[in-house]
Amino acid sequence: MENIQSKEAQGRVADAPSGHWVYRILPRRAWPYAQLARWDRPIGWILLLWPCWWSAALGAVAFARPEDPLPTLLPSPLFLVLFMIGAIAMRGAGCTYNDLVDEKIDAEVERTRSRPLPSGQVNRKQAWTFLVAQALVGLVVLLQFNSFSIMLGLSSLVIVAAYPFMKRFTDWPQFVLGLAFSWGALMGWASAFADLEAAPILLYIGSIMWVIGYDTIYAHQDKEDDALVGVRSTARLFGANTKMWLVGLYGGALICFAAAFAAAEAPMPALAGLVAAGAHMARQIRVLDIDDPDQCLKLFKSNSTVGWLIFLGLIGGGLWVALKPLL
Repeated sequence: MENIQSKEAQGRVADAPSGHWVYRILPRRAWPYAQLARWDRPIGWILLLWPCWWSAALGAVAFARPEDPLPTLLPSPLFLVLFMIGAIAMRGAGCTYNDLVDEKIDAEVERTRSRPLPSGQVNRKQAWTFLVAQALVGLVVLLQFNSFSIMLGLSSLVIVAAYPFMKRFTDWPQFVLGLAFSWGALMGWASAFADLEAAPILLYIGSIMWVIGYDTIYAHQDKEDDALVGVRSTARLFGANTKMWLVGLYGGALICFAAAFAAAEAPMPALAGLVAAGAHMARQIRVLDIDDPDQCLKLFKSNSTVGWLIFLGLIGGGLWVALKPLL
């Protein structure tokens, strides 16, 4: 697959997919901005989106009763679309910010030195302008929700701003990423109820553990380069014990998710999604080879399946409540 980038040639980032629509549809001058936002690697915004959708779906089936009309047992389609737009915009803004902070580090790592900033395809002023534009899109989306959700969403920016620096100071930057990437577990519930209860908080804690787990797998791709440039990560910390840690992290996530469902009195069929997600997580751990970067990337991306399984379980729970009187 052709995916080589240089200042003179292809304009592709080394680990980006060459066949993505970004390179077929967008003009070449727009490629560096698409790469800053990682539009050619959608798995990031997909994983950011799942806690939002889980929380919205959990809020819809919370304390459900058979007399509730079906539309109230399903998450608002408008909110799901808004969360998707917000996830794309804010993940893009976050990646752009991360590249600005890490420009010097990226220049020393083989997988990242072809990114737009270290390769010279955009300058820092252009990157900052693009970051602000994406953040404004995210703000417009946020303003569509209630005032509690707006304040809650804005408060996450402190964590987002801190995250790129964590790899310099702690072996647990994945924990801080989890704090940021799981924020949607609070937002979906807040958008429906304008408050927080035990259920979304438990969902948030579980999502943090899930994020630490899958991003540890992802970080194993770069562990050798990270060691050379002094970048810290849970992949380097866990090392040969990664599988054992994943059992604890993924297991803890599933326990927290189940507790969140119980606190919300979610319909029992919703647990089927958790069981299926648990089986998928177990397979990730079983087949993982931490010394195979290609497999690590593939397993990291497969966590989108975990997102679908949990979400569809919650949707199934809502449908079950609505249809139960007819059965």
